[in-house]
Amino acid sequence: MSVSRLSSGEFGPELRRRRIAAGLTLTRLAELLSYSKGHLSKIERGHKPPPPQLARRCDVQLDAGGELERLLAGRGGAESAPSGGPVQSGVVGEAEAVIGADQEGVRWPGAFGRRQLLAVGATSLIGGGLTATLPTEASATAVAESGPVEIFRAQFDQMRQLGQSGAPGTLIPLLTVQTHTLRELAARADPVNRGRLLVLAARYAEYTGWMAQEADDNTSALWWTARAVELAQAGGDRDLASYALVRRALITFYAGDATQTVQLVEPAQDDALPPRIRGLAAQREAQGHALAGDHTACLRSLDRARELLARADTENGGTPLLGTTHLADPAAVVTGWCLYDLGRPRQAAEVLDHEYPRIPAHAVRSRARYGIRRALAHAATGEPQRACELAAELLPLIPALRSATIRSDVRRLAHELHRFRAGRPVQALQPLLAQALHP
Repeated sequence: MSVSRLSSGEFGPELRRRRIAAGLTLTRLAELLSYSKGHLSKIERGHKPPPPQLARRCDVQLDAGGELERLLAGRGGAESAPSGGPVQSGVVGEAEAVIGADQEGVRWPGAFGRRQLLAVGATSLIGGGLTATLPTEASATAVAESGPVEIFRAQFDQMRQLGQSGAPGTLIPLLTVQTHTLRELAARADPVNRGRLLVLAARYAEYTGWMAQEADDNTSALWWTARAVELAQAGGDRDLASYALVRRALITFYAGDATQTVQLVEPAQDDALPPRIRGLAAQREAQGHALAGDHTACLRSLDRARELLARADTENGGTPLLGTTHLADPAAVVTGWCLYDLGRPRQAAEVLDHEYPRIPAHAVRSRARYGIRRALAHAATGEPQRACELAAELLPLIPALRSATIRSDVRRLAHELHRFRAGRPVQALQPLLAQALHP
């Protein structure tokens, strides 16, 4: 008998023992878990394998301290991880990433060269409704004389706006061009503007890394994050290296590695760092603790994140803010996210119901991300009709966003709703789910 079969066989009797010790009937526990009595009975008798998310909810309801979840083998595998994609650690070589480098070390996507990308970039900006234009090499001097930092700073905000509704693959070429152009301008600038241009180039590179992760290319995401740190340090910004740890931890989080997620962000919470970086690191740590099922440590990290983000300087010295800019209360939204992972979907739904309407309508990617998580929480509480109503508004947006991270929660939503597959709301939602998962 394999380890996984043995663990599943032990789970059922242990669940029944703890249920009886808690004074709960099978019917009552099924109600608390939003599962059918028959399904739960089969799990107790070992006729059905328990899903990892059910094990965690049983731990919560029976105050089992994680013992039930630990009976299941293979934690952190494909079934329990938020995303099925692996994460690669260590130094990422240039030859490993999807985006190749030319003789100057500039990384151009695919077979595109500089001229083609400049043309594609300008066309894409116009097609996206943006008024910014990309400077060509011939106009670099003119741009340098007209305040390039302000121009590229405004364009960065437009890039992030475009990233809320466009496919990551569309933005990566544009961001690549902008990053390289800023490097060229910095090489010809005076010492003061050189530092400002390099720091802004670092922000472009960091955002490119996020778009690469959204495009399900973790290797390129790590490469761009490392380049962002190099550019920032060349420009005199030593703090971005700490934020890079927060970005790397997001990759390990979506790979389902709770331990590495927590360990990566520990150095990013040094007292000497800016409050915003420390606050974002505390949020990521909370997500790692939630993934591991540590309720106390998670809430402690969230409290620390809330306090630090409240202290953070919103102006940030005129440079773009690190992390999301579309959440009225990031710590509250992340709390809702964590509560679901902690096996408390009802509390998660209450928090997300309160916070979701505060996300601006133009922040399509953010609304899709947290809206799907909100629908997931309602499905887990046994409210399939409400979950389907919420998801039906968002699923049509998913194919255009092409987000690997959002799609991971769509898969979890489909799995949660499978229990209610005989109901009309779930049946009506199936075409939208299929289109979102297989565009």
